[in-house]
Amino acid sequence: MSRVSDVRHVLVLPDRDAAEEVAEALEERFGVDEEPRLVRDALAGEDDAEDAQWLVLLRDEPGRLDADELNEFVAGWDGWREEP
Repeated sequence: MSRVSDVRHVLVLPDRDAAEEVAEALEERFGVDEEPRLVRDALAGEDDAEDAQWLVLLRDEPGRLDADELNEFVAGWDGWREEP
């Protein structure tokens, strides 16, 4: 029985604006099939919305996106790629 792997990339950005820009740029740069999802990630112990990071969740079932290339790409917005 063949099993399809569910490959996901989690990109961490410092704010919502950066996350929105990255989501748009991903479609242009990498031609992603599915629209990335944006998720607010409050830092532990922080109630202030200013201290929230934003995550861009990207599904890559074919596994065609290179993790190092994504990390380099998101660094332009002071972000990084997390291992899911």
